[in-house]
Amino acid sequence: MSEPAPHAGRAGSPAAAAQPSPALRRARAAVWAYFFLAGMITATWASRIPAVKSQAGLDDGALSVALLGLAVGALAAMQVAGRLSDRFGSGAVMPVAAVLGCLSLAGPGHAASLPALFAALFAVGAGHGLIDVPMNVHAARVERGYGRPVMAGFHAAFSIGGFAGAGAGALAARAGLGAAATFWITALALLVLALAARGPLLPGRDHAEAPAASAPPRGRRPRSPRPSPRIVCYGLAALCAFLAEGSALDWSSVYLHDDLGASPALAAAAFSVFSAMMAAGRLAGDRLSARFGPVAVVRTGGLLAAAGLGAGLLVPTPPVALAGFAVLGLGLSCIVPQVFTATVRHDPGRAGRNLGFVAGVAYVGLLSGPVVIGAIAHLAGLAVGLAVPAVLALAVGAGATVLRPAGERGGPGEAPRRPPAPTP
Repeated sequence: MSEPAPHAGRAGSPAAAAQPSPALRRARAAVWAYFFLAGMITATWASRIPAVKSQAGLDDGALSVALLGLAVGALAAMQVAGRLSDRFGSGAVMPVAAVLGCLSLAGPGHAASLPALFAALFAVGAGHGLIDVPMNVHAARVERGYGRPVMAGFHAAFSIGGFAGAGAGALAARAGLGAAATFWITALALLVLALAARGPLLPGRDHAEAPAASAPPRGRRPRSPRPSPRIVCYGLAALCAFLAEGSALDWSSVYLHDDLGASPALAAAAFSVFSAMMAAGRLAGDRLSARFGPVAVVRTGGLLAAAGLGAGLLVPTPPVALAGFAVLGLGLSCIVPQVFTATVRHDPGRAGRNLGFVAGVAYVGLLSGPVVIGAIAHLAGLAVGLAVPAVLALAVGAGATVLRPAGERGGPGEAPRRPPAPTP
């Protein structure tokens, strides 16, 4: 059994405007819940890092080693999750992954040494990686059923979950609640959400018309296990976007405070305005994509991101820099949702595997980018280091045409024609 047939046609046509079935609307709400859950797990952990660091008796260097466990766990799990999603369907994998992800959150609260924290964070990273791939594959399946863009809304749910998790962690810290208690309460609450949301998910494989395990027809060469050049391009685009996002997370407040002399409160607001504008852009992203098409949205987003960050570096005053990080968040907001949608659409039979590759490459940018910028800042100054994500955002905008599916034509600002979707 598969989801209702997607509506074919140009965005805005009667077919694309047809009302989705109640089952599809419930599935959309369920996937929204899983994105919210993933964002809240990540932010709740991040909000209590100082408490965990103190509890384990670590200095900054040891903490950076422990944080490597997050990256290793996430990158390894994403590859496994992609294959599982292709074989069993994302709707079957996602609830199990979410349960494991929720329970893994409790681990860092009990870590009392560097090895223990590394292992606990490996589990948290693996839980995130296991959730990330199937929820994006399922989101693309729901989007296909709707016949119009809805992917950016799911990523907005992740951002909203991040706000909720950060807020919950801050309130727990203010109330004097320990990290372990904070993590357990959050984990159990999210576990209830994960189990409640599993019912409406769409059953079966995500692309019944292209089963991954089937043998190739006689005379046709089998698929290469390596990602195609287009998938590699999608991975590089996601890497650039994630690198810029990681740079804002780690360096925006430092730039305002140390380089521009902003007060600690104003400097701390830099990532807040970045996050708020990213969430706002994602809430509007689906309507923009439906009207203008993914190429125009990503091209405009890349140019906006580069212009915003560039202005903040060229006019080194706190108000302009603050506005620049806000525009950076707005510009980046819809790039990754569009890249993930294009990845799943490119080869339906390998959707999970391809998305695992693209997400893994993207996380390399998120995790390594701030380190590279720090090294450049040490040699030439932070303003020079932050010019790197501005240039990469510009490159993503310039290469946005790779998101146009093969066989489609369209100019800048024109919504591309969507080919008729295969009948499940």
